[in-house]
Amino acid sequence: MNHASSPTELNALQMAAALRRRDFSCVELMQATLERIDRINPAHNAIVALVDRDDLIAQARQKDEALARGEDHGLLHGLPQAIKDISAVKGMITSMGSPILKQTVSASDSLMVARMRASGCIIVGRTNVPEFGLGSHSYNPVYGTTFNAYDTRRTAGGSSGGAAVALAQRLLPVADGSDFMGSLRNPAGWNNIFGMRPSQGRIPFGIDGEQFVSQLGIEGPMARDVGSLAALLSVQAGFDERSPLSLAGDGSEFAAPLSPPRQFRVGWLGDLGGYLATEPGILAACERGLRRLEQAGGTVEAVSLGIAPEQVWQCWLVWRRWLVSGRVAPFYKVPQTRALMKPEAQWEAAQGEKLTGEDVFQASLQRTQIYQALRQLFERFDVLVLPTAQVWPFEASITWPRSIDTGSRVVAMDTYHRWMETVIYPTLAGLPALSVPAGFSDQGIAPQVPEGLPVGMQLIGRPRGDRALLDIAAGYESQIQDWLSRRP
Repeated sequence: MNHASSPTELNALQMAAALRRRDFSCVELMQATLERIDRINPAHNAIVALVDRDDLIAQARQKDEALARGEDHGLLHGLPQAIKDISAVKGMITSMGSPILKQTVSASDSLMVARMRASGCIIVGRTNVPEFGLGSHSYNPVYGTTFNAYDTRRTAGGSSGGAAVALAQRLLPVADGSDFMGSLRNPAGWNNIFGMRPSQGRIPFGIDGEQFVSQLGIEGPMARDVGSLAALLSVQAGFDERSPLSLAGDGSEFAAPLSPPRQFRVGWLGDLGGYLATEPGILAACERGLRRLEQAGGTVEAVSLGIAPEQVWQCWLVWRRWLVSGRVAPFYKVPQTRALMKPEAQWEAAQGEKLTGEDVFQASLQRTQIYQALRQLFERFDVLVLPTAQVWPFEASITWPRSIDTGSRVVAMDTYHRWMETVIYPTLAGLPALSVPAGFSDQGIAPQVPEGLPVGMQLIGRPRGDRALLDIAAGYESQIQDWLSRRP
């Protein structure tokens, strides 16, 4: 099939409709997908652990036979999917990018994967991640490095880096991801697609693990268009009684056609009054995005956070150390496996060992204050906006930026994730946040930034306001078709 007629060019909703019209078969779609993966993926390493080709064609043929019998399994019927290598897939290795787990075969699907499989998808492999999902740069000793869709010398972001690149390169129609510190948002922004961190509890997460405090890391959808993203969320979302903090509802509100509001109010948080060290051009790109939001009906006003950002960062450090160290502690405590952990994972575990119960309780009080400060902003605004990242996609050969050159000063980064500080606000408050494309870098903005790199901005919604946020994003999408049409 040529470029124009290949079914891989379609978004998920178009692809699903075309399959049901018999414009092409599930087998033809799978063949086109695998041909594209063969051609494009070696340069980017987005999809790893690819399933046997004959097995995938056989599964696609079964999906065709089901449609012929009048059996429609759901939105994802016959659509190829690659599951992020963090979420369990029955019968497949879930390595999390760690050599400790590189032979670990999952005995069952995670709840989200089970819902996607029940909706008819065919799992073709995994999308690549950083080790244990830590850090926004998708490299690991098991599968190697994932490279940006727009520049193979640059990082794809993370931890859903493989998913973002696979989408941007039309290797998948939609993709799953997860987000603790921007892992659905940062790689989306750096690959010119959409990535949504839903409200805390919208998608039940980790039903086999701890259920009451591990709520900062959640799963969510990624797509090249807002409609397909909302449709995938409708499959992933919904209450499950095994997940005590999951939200009521079945996800159906996200399946209904999106309806952009005619008017809405936008609070622009910028760099938090100069607090966030930001590379040249990032804020200017977001401000161009804000003008597109105005064209979609938004009234934009600059606003302050209402709480000291440094207080938020200190709160974040305690929460992250507590939760990450709890997850990796079993490996850290055994010398043989500790030696196989990357330095950043060891650092998290060591920092977590120093925490006291009082530290955690005080951080929980601070988190409540952060939530209340943001909630009060939503008395004036329908959506808040922050950059998705503080730097442009950096060279893939480095592990993380040790400093940020703002153009007027060079700011040292005191942790491996400090350069991603901009994403912690909706995470701590449990708010929905959607990374949307904000254009590309201009020529000559800074010596270290080449022309044509993508960047995104976060649209942050009110508490449990996922649907309203999607409606606003759909209006914005209608104003950025020139950016979206810019192919890798």
